[in-house]
Amino acid sequence: MDTLKLSIVAPNGQIFCDDVKTVTLPGKEGEFGVLPGHSSILSSLSVGVIIIEQKDSTQAVAINWGHVKVSENSVDVLVDGAVALSSGEDSKIAQNIEAAKKLVNSVKDANVSLASVEARINSFS
Repeated sequence: MDTLKLSIVAPNGQIFCDDVKTVTLPGKEGEFGVLPGHSSILSSLSVGVIIIEQKDSTQAVAINWGHVKVSENSVDVLVDGAVALSSGEDSKIAQNIEAAKKLVNSVKDANVSLASVEARINSFS
């Protein structure tokens, strides 16, 4: 098996649902990557950026916090707030980057460096 099913859901609906090669998630204890065949885990997610690698593209979704359930062939992410950073035309991406910065900065008690999260968000502009 060379892909796994990734689903990202926020209160306002589904953000992403497709097969991916790998996904990198902002865990409470630090970033971690998930590949097909990964051991099953449950984890809390912190403010940060989810990096999604598909066969021919890389996408990113900024989140404020959430939870993830990982199994051998799927990753199910539930988040409180999310903004897709790398889809659509250039003007839409710029708007999404600004929305992502607002989302990230709304987290008052984050244990992560918000500057590093903003730098990652800016890398998609």
